[in-house]
Amino acid sequence: MWKHSPPKTSVPQEAGLRSPLVGEAERLCMDDMLKKYCGEFGWWQLRHFVLTSMAWALEAFHTMVVIFADREPAWRCVGSGCAVEATSMCGMEDGTWEWVEGPGSSTVAEFGLVCGDKYKVGLVQALFFAGCMIGAGVFGHLSDSRLGRKGSLVVVCILNAIFGCLTALSPTYPVYVALRLLTGVSTGGVGLCAFVLATEPVGPTKRGAAGMSTFYFFSGGIAALSGIAYAFRSWRALYIATSIPSILFLVFVLPFVSESPRWHLIRGEVGPAMQTMRAIARSNDGDLPATTLLALDEEVSGHSPRSMSAKQEAVTGSLVDVLRCPLTRVRLFLAAAVNFFCSVVYYGLSLNVVNLGTNLYLNVFLNAVAEMPAFFLTAVLLDRYGRKPLSIGTQWFSGAFCLLGGLMKGYGVWKTVRMVCGILGIFGMAGTYNLLFIYTVELFPTVVRNAALGCATQAAQMGAILAPFVVVMGERVPFLVFGACGMAGGMFAFLLPETLNRPLYDTMTGMEEGEGGGDLLS
Repeated sequence: MWKHSPPKTSVPQEAGLRSPLVGEAERLCMDDMLKKYCGEFGWWQLRHFVLTSMAWALEAFHTMVVIFADREPAWRCVGSGCAVEATSMCGMEDGTWEWVEGPGSSTVAEFGLVCGDKYKVGLVQALFFAGCMIGAGVFGHLSDSRLGRKGSLVVVCILNAIFGCLTALSPTYPVYVALRLLTGVSTGGVGLCAFVLATEPVGPTKRGAAGMSTFYFFSGGIAALSGIAYAFRSWRALYIATSIPSILFLVFVLPFVSESPRWHLIRGEVGPAMQTMRAIARSNDGDLPATTLLALDEEVSGHSPRSMSAKQEAVTGSLVDVLRCPLTRVRLFLAAAVNFFCSVVYYGLSLNVVNLGTNLYLNVFLNAVAEMPAFFLTAVLLDRYGRKPLSIGTQWFSGAFCLLGGLMKGYGVWKTVRMVCGILGIFGMAGTYNLLFIYTVELFPTVVRNAALGCATQAAQMGAILAPFVVVMGERVPFLVFGACGMAGGMFAFLLPETLNRPLYDTMTGMEEGEGGGDLLS
């Protein structure tokens, strides 16, 4: 529980500045302090951003490893009773066929997930995303309250390393499913904790481009995963190889990452927050005056009598507070809807990679690299045209090409046209995915930011769970469904407010006062 004690001579100077005896203290909110004295994106923010965003590569490892671990390897006929012309092992007698790379090459081969049990492969992925949905909510709340952004990131990385290594030891399919579910719970908190921790110390005019750049680390992780999977062909060795980086990140990277000064501030811990701000100023060759004090939005705006209640509100801020306020409640519904539809399209189109019939390792690598131009374009255009127009435009771009692909026939030249439509569809939706994190972060105040982002992430995970079931419909139906989802997502984004160059509020009260309170979508 947050406690307030009177300033003493031994406490840091910034605590003394809170005393009424010092009337000359300049009280600034974090965005103003960054712009005026510390620098919005200097060397300190660059180093902190790169180190923190490495966690996205870890999330890519744990999320996409099933593409290789759960693949259906090649098989061949053996013995005199083999039907050479057979295209499937289903219905063939035992001993008349075998796996080319042996039963340890994938979970499909080792646990017999073929023919009537083929659905179990999709079940594993669905339950992983269900775990991600749970983890996003749990760690979204914990990172806003007790653990903080860095503390939560430490916990999820530890759990990922443990569950990932244990998965490699799974003796049976049920145990494998259970461990993938647990891995999903911890993985669900990695991205949102890393994103908020990386972007909160960045100034408002640089936050958009910085936030958009985090997804390069995720795509880079997928590209690196293809190389790791190529080197470790056994699924058990692959799970060990993709879990060790989490341990390395804990030991060699996280000790050099700072806790978010915004999180310290909303908990009333002005000393640690000011210590970080001074470190930012020194590293960026800035000059932060000793009489300058970090304060909450509403304190700066002249509502200092409410500062005590604001700190208590910050400590207990949760999803309930988001739903209680009409302004944030409407925003949360719209943000969740956009994230849901975007995820259905993105993951649905991504699943088609294994159906191309070419080299799987090369396909995954190229698919990851192909997303990067979309990230670059949205990052360049984000601060020029704003979050809202880009969110609408990229989703409608993707939806239009998906609908066009649904009208194409599945043979001849039309098959190639449909493939191109799919590529353009995922290109557009990758751009949407890139900007949704920064957009969602800016829609909510610090006190509930991770809880709201966690809820939106949960909605995205629901879309990820649904995507495989859409894909199995085959032929034109998936493209038509993805097209409809892209159009619907753009319509919901149309109702959201623009957040370009708007303040990153600290408290619910500060947001209500800053946004005028009257217009729910302003």
